[in-house]
Amino acid sequence: MPLDFEIRPWGAWYVLDQGDLYKVKRIEVEPGKRLSLQTHVHRSEHWYVVTGVATCQIGDHERVLRQGESLVVPQGVAHRLANLHDEPLLVIEVQHGDYLGEDDICRLADDYGRQAPVET
Repeated sequence: MPLDFEIRPWGAWYVLDQGDLYKVKRIEVEPGKRLSLQTHVHRSEHWYVVTGVATCQIGDHERVLRQGESLVVPQGVAHRLANLHDEPLLVIEVQHGDYLGEDDICRLADDYGRQAPVET
């Protein structure tokens, strides 16, 4: 049973585990959907693809990850996770930092018209 979860326009996330300096999430991205282009002031992230194909924008670079592949998103770097394929995308995300709240998101671009939360 997840510790927390939220349904988003692109799919859903579920918190599987968390501690003082880390949080582990299951991220499900529906076919043809993508998360906002965003940065985080207080955390880095490590994405591991369980199933599907992830198109990842990290800074000015794009990288495609398949099942079993992973990458690190450094703290403060603009990033976006997308599912440009017809099958569901399942990613395990490990966040690491001194603050892991959902309000540590600065949205730079968003397909769903969501406003950026106040930076912490």
